[in-house]
Amino acid sequence: MNETLRALLASVKSGEVPVEEGVDRIRNLAFEDLGYATVDHHRVLRRGFPEVVLAEGKTTAQVVGIVGSLLGRESGALVTRASEEVARALLDAHAGGDWNDTARTLLWGGAPNPKAPGRIVVVSAGTADLPVAEEAVVTAAAFGNEVDRLQDVGVAGIHRLLGQGERLRGADAIVVVAGMEGALASVVGGLSDVPVIAVPTSTGYGASFGGVAALLAMLNSCAAGVTVVNIDNGFGGGYAASLVCRRLAKERAK
Repeated sequence: MNETLRALLASVKSGEVPVEEGVDRIRNLAFEDLGYATVDHHRVLRRGFPEVVLAEGKTTAQVVGIVGSLLGRESGALVTRASEEVARALLDAHAGGDWNDTARTLLWGGAPNPKAPGRIVVVSAGTADLPVAEEAVVTAAAFGNEVDRLQDVGVAGIHRLLGQGERLRGADAIVVVAGMEGALASVVGGLSDVPVIAVPTSTGYGASFGGVAALLAMLNSCAAGVTVVNIDNGFGGGYAASLVCRRLAKERAK
């Protein structure tokens, strides 16, 4: 999108494209009405990151159409919560996508914003939390960050985490993914001096209430600086951490 807009503005500046025609073309660049979706092509200009497609709840044809619209204007696209059926249809329709079956994500074009360097550590409590953690990993990497995974280091064996202090201290932001009682976020928050984004997951037995117990525990964390996103929202955790890193990158560049 940025490249398309720059090329258009350069054409207007050189006189190749008349001003009024340029205004009309910019107006059409803002969004595309597909009937079932209005694809926001200006999001990258407002927020620094392009629109990301949530496949869940949409038909296969709708997801294919939305991704086609994005790839027509952007150099890449990210889809989250895609089933294998949707993934196969997307890869058939739009070549070059990278399918992560654990995260249920598809990515075209690598990092849409490679000028947002930062180091994000994604910490997950147990193997059952990996799908949500991997969604955070894919999101953070897609937005140009270096991502380090710390897997299966929950509080049931806290010694597995305590030996990783150097990796935690080297992060610009940390995403903690945990179900059950969600205690891992407080532990990491107490060991770190950077923003911690906690992601509760729906893994756990009956009284975990599908992730509500972890959500409430994380919201009540005694470790200052822990911020919480919604249950199973690995994308939201990775996105929030990327915003932190982008701001840090701007400050470092000054």
